[in-house]
Amino acid sequence: MERLPLGVARIDRILQGGAPPGSTLLAAGESGAGGREFAHTAAVMNALSAADPELFDLYYGDLHERSVVPPEVHYLSFTADGGEIAREMGYTMDEEIVDAATDSIQFRDLSPEFFQLSPIPREWYVGEPQTIEDLGKDTGTDDVLGALGDYLNENAAGNLVIIDSISDLVGAVGDDVEWSDITTLLRGLTKASHNWDGLIIMIVNRDTLTRTEFGQLMDAAEGTFEFSWESGGSQRARSMVVRQFRGVLSQLEAENIVQFETEIHEGGFDVSDVRKIR
Repeated sequence: MERLPLGVARIDRILQGGAPPGSTLLAAGESGAGGREFAHTAAVMNALSAADPELFDLYYGDLHERSVVPPEVHYLSFTADGGEIAREMGYTMDEEIVDAATDSIQFRDLSPEFFQLSPIPREWYVGEPQTIEDLGKDTGTDDVLGALGDYLNENAAGNLVIIDSISDLVGAVGDDVEWSDITTLLRGLTKASHNWDGLIIMIVNRDTLTRTEFGQLMDAAEGTFEFSWESGGSQRARSMVVRQFRGVLSQLEAENIVQFETEIHEGGFDVSDVRKIR
């Protein structure tokens, strides 16, 4: 069975190529613990494989024989445009690979739809119009969930999609979004993703959720990678636990792998050690 690479070579090798097509994956964790960087790395490395094969080989290496790189990478954000996201990627990753990859990543800024019912001045999230044509753009007439659904219907099939982030939608609960809308969205995505045969990675800040809410999101998605900080003596270290991954977790359990020690360097998110059940 073909797999879609997650962009982290060691994890992809352990998973025999990456995630099964049709997967929805939560990248959930504490602030700064690596969830966002994991999603950034997935987007950059998948885009880099076609944009600059030499750089891809340098930072990732050889693809697993079962890995099939998706033809397109889409990055959706509720609060930032492509330039802002590329700049954020460049804070931790080498600018050479960010520059090469982001030209091949299709960014969709959903901030007009996200902020339209808020008291925030419109020019803060769509900018000052420069031309007559600009006056007619980004009117925000669609609700944010509808705009997200429309974009996924058109672009998710067979591709890698990053959604940044579910936490933003959680923060909007009480305005034009209800909590049930978010859980229904994830369940709908999981069902639709089986037909799309792509990979959807959704960033979630664990700090914004109650234990019950996090459990409901986990139940709605197929996989959950949880990122956290660990303290050991005077040092803090990042770790990643595979909380669930239907069709994949049994493979990890068979190899007694339960936790990954991680790091972030110029090549993005990476695994520095693998902990096994003793």
